[in-house]
Amino acid sequence: MKVLNKIIFWNDLSSVDQERILQRSVFNTRKDIEKNVSKIITDVFSKKDKAVKYYTSLFDKFSLKKIKISQKKIFQSENFIDQKFKKAIFHAIKNISNFHSQQKINDLNVNICPGIRCEQIIKPIDSVGLYIPGGLSPLFSTLLMLAIPAKISGCKNISICSPPPISKKILYIAKIFKIYDVYQIGGAQAISALAFGTESVNKVNKIFGPGNEYVTEAKRQVSSFFNTVSIDMLAGPSELLVIADSFANSDFIVADLLSQTEHGKNSQVFLVTNSQSLALHVKEKIEIYLNKKKYDNLSMIIQSLKKSYIIVTKTLNECVNISNKYAPEHLIIHTKNYREILKDIVNAGSVFLGPWSPETAGDYASGTNHVLPTYGFSKSCSGISVSDFSKKISVQELTKKGFLNLSQTLQKLSLEEKMLAHKNAVDIRLSFLKEQI
Repeated sequence: MKVLNKIIFWNDLSSVDQERILQRSVFNTRKDIEKNVSKIITDVFSKKDKAVKYYTSLFDKFSLKKIKISQKKIFQSENFIDQKFKKAIFHAIKNISNFHSQQKINDLNVNICPGIRCEQIIKPIDSVGLYIPGGLSPLFSTLLMLAIPAKISGCKNISICSPPPISKKILYIAKIFKIYDVYQIGGAQAISALAFGTESVNKVNKIFGPGNEYVTEAKRQVSSFFNTVSIDMLAGPSELLVIADSFANSDFIVADLLSQTEHGKNSQVFLVTNSQSLALHVKEKIEIYLNKKKYDNLSMIIQSLKKSYIIVTKTLNECVNISNKYAPEHLIIHTKNYREILKDIVNAGSVFLGPWSPETAGDYASGTNHVLPTYGFSKSCSGISVSDFSKKISVQELTKKGFLNLSQTLQKLSLEEKMLAHKNAVDIRLSFLKEQI
């Protein structure tokens, strides 16, 4: 079964071909998706629950009697969960909470100079919506990655949306975190309901969570409405790039590459190495794995591999340059001196060091967050953290002396910008002080 592209020798390519190899799948939203999502948003805005139920029936083939899951059902979910799963979940919660609790930042209180004091106070976002994808299997791990920083930040009103029939595992995790606004809706209709609110669904201030192209497009559109909702990020297909040398374990690399391809048919994986022998071994073993092992989602894996490449370079420095240019969502550095490589990495969503750090660890339970920038956005964006669920408010306090010392500067700068009303706000106070004297 030949599914992977031929091995690419980087230095044999023109700069144009190098650019082509590092291109993602087309990210531009198809016009039909844009149009359909716009219709869904408009309908949910005007018809509320009625529209949500209609689109759930249309897309999910599920007839909704009630959109919101009852508290009783949330509490009863525990009865359907086995002890091994509970133990694994609490292990993951412990690690993720440990890491994210260290991300909290303190308020700032700075005496800039005599008479001028500036502060920054951190407040949680009051209401947030967490979108948990369905697909091949409901991603309960994403709920951990969103609920934990939301709770640490102090968000008071947390809502969860996930396609029906909603997973008992998702309900159980909601119970653990005492989140009782859980809605069995997915897709663009769920995003629209969170953005505008309906009779059953609470309106939120910010929406988090990945999804398919309809969910992504809905997030983009609702965030452009005035005074509606903000979003975490626009997520594209999942990505993994592995930097490896001759010391790497080829079986580990094959397993890591294949694990990422099962996220979706548009997922993309790369092996970038300075070892031609490793590249050949990995390519051969991928073919063997796919022939030997039985994957329920084999078709999806094959489609993903057709968009993926093994690249051979002359040096590890070239591997690093390729990685920084591609800016992957996930980066595994599987080399002898991986810490030395890490120093030169500037663009990546999440990095996994050495042979014993599979990307699976970050997806579930090592402690870092798995909601990460894709499609090259790690050049300018970070993965989800506690700060994403908070907002910063600046405060300033000037005494009479502080104001007087700053007044000439304020007058000059506002005058230069032709902001005469701004200058007047200073002038009137100076006049008042002169009258007092």
